[in-house]
Amino acid sequence: MTALLVAVTLTTAAAAFAEFAQGQDPNWRPRIWVGGGGGYGRFRRSPPKWGTAANFDGSFNYCRAYYTSNRGEAGGSGWDTDFPGADNNFSVRLAELTTVRIKLQPDDQPDYVVLRITDPLIAKCSVLHFEDSGTAIFSDEEVLALRAYLLKGGFVTVDDYWGTAAWNQWAEEIGRVLPPVEFPIFDIPVDHAIMHTLYDVKEVEQVSNIRFWIQTGGSVSERGPDSPRVNFSGIADQNGRLMVVMTHNTDIPDTWEREGESKEYFDKFSPNGYAVGVNTVLYALTH
Repeated sequence: MTALLVAVTLTTAAAAFAEFAQGQDPNWRPRIWVGGGGGYGRFRRSPPKWGTAANFDGSFNYCRAYYTSNRGEAGGSGWDTDFPGADNNFSVRLAELTTVRIKLQPDDQPDYVVLRITDPLIAKCSVLHFEDSGTAIFSDEEVLALRAYLLKGGFVTVDDYWGTAAWNQWAEEIGRVLPPVEFPIFDIPVDHAIMHTLYDVKEVEQVSNIRFWIQTGGSVSERGPDSPRVNFSGIADQNGRLMVVMTHNTDIPDTWEREGESKEYFDKFSPNGYAVGVNTVLYALTH
């Protein structure tokens, strides 16, 4: 794995979510993506922003995994669920809330990338993000590539997959990568280091996508009785280092993507959503 040139402050938490500690050039003025058409709370479908060697310079890139879906899920669109707003906005806030140096494009916006699982460039990603992962189906080549990435020190986050069918499908696919006899899925306890790398997170909240939340008058369980609570789970290596972190029955990236669309939604969900995301990335960078 390529070492990231980062200076991560782990000892001082922000006094409040709105009081950001800028880690970039003080003249940098990033933009938060707000909306994008296709109805309230919905970006138009965007093509992949494929990563190349030129995108990587040792800074942090938000790396999104490109995968094949074998079915559809309500509220999801496969690999590009919440893309590109979540990728952009999380990168902006990571730079503001920590001293992690993120990779910027020529227009000074975050240089997030999309990579196929078999692309050797995933070795340059400190974190590889999967969304709507309960629809993923891996080829044999992808299984081998993802296993090699993880066992060499890589880190995968998995989010926005809901209900029993999605859980079972993802568990089966990641089980092909990391056989459960050797690498079992377990519930991450509240006293685990990942819950306290910067922010003291008491729980991973259940949050639905903004459209569902508005249309249902504030419900957060997108599958009703089939998604009664959040499952915050992980897979660790033989030394106890988390390699895979999974947030099932919740949509943390929507708290990043939609932060400018509804003050009520932002105030209710985004502070915890960003705290979970920042803690997870800082854990990956320091373990």
